[in-house]
Amino acid sequence: MRRLLLKITILAAALFMLPAVPPAMAETPKGLVEQLGDKAIRQLTGDMPRSERESRFQNLLSSGFDVDAIGRFTLGRYWNQASPAEQQEYLKLFEKFIVQAYAARFAEYAGEQFRVVSDRADGEVTLVQSQIFKPGSQPARVDWRVRTTSGQPKIVDVVVEGVSMAVTQRSEFAAVIQRSGGRVAGLIRALRDKTGG
Repeated sequence: MRRLLLKITILAAALFMLPAVPPAMAETPKGLVEQLGDKAIRQLTGDMPRSERESRFQNLLSSGFDVDAIGRFTLGRYWNQASPAEQQEYLKLFEKFIVQAYAARFAEYAGEQFRVVSDRADGEVTLVQSQIFKPGSQPARVDWRVRTTSGQPKIVDVVVEGVSMAVTQRSEFAAVIQRSGGRVAGLIRALRDKTGG
């Protein structure tokens, strides 16, 4: 969990430094990443109650990320073992978990510089490559995997220095389920406790 939160901090810093782009560019994977950053700067910076920051972040998350697809992926093979009721509750708690974890990190911005480097097709997704520059450190590489469905690009994974956040989260969730006797209910209880849901 500590490694995941460190990655989230890096991503939060990256989003702060994305430049403003015309709305039409959000129709492309690269434009989506850049426009999300612009919205994050305008909507999530400054002093505000935690609940307000989380609400604003949830709106950005819903518009830019395929949260359901990411949630299903992170549950892995256990998705098909869960009942429909468990699947619905899990997805609701998963989104709440992501919102709370990400939104809290926006207060930790420390002046890193962000630059989109390139974008290229990678099978069914487009890989938007970027770098984060921090004084006194080597640039950190952050890749955004974006899938376009019905003309609408959505982020489905973020890869920090070669480590997929979705794969990392899936591994952590699987460990929780295994400690709970292989039952998704154990993960759902853990997410309820974590999110106050």
